[in-house]
Amino acid sequence: MGVLEFIISIVALVLGAVTIWIVLLKKGRRSYQIQAQGDYDMGELAVMAESLTERIDVLETILDAEVPDWREQNANGVE
Repeated sequence: MGVLEFIISIVALVLGAVTIWIVLLKKGRRSYQIQAQGDYDMGELAVMAESLTERIDVLETILDAEVPDWREQNANGVE
């Protein structure tokens, strides 16, 4: 019975973690509707800009970890 209880507890922990992960992903995902006329509220634009800034920060953090000298490599091509 010890092995069966161990397997059941591992499955329960994994399912719990996956459930929390899915809930957090859905909560963090914001849906924006693009309007054809371009009539946006300043509050909407501010929220979109903040979301994009957060995404850029995450991407830069990943690049810093994976390719430490990416900023120097790209600075030469931009100038």
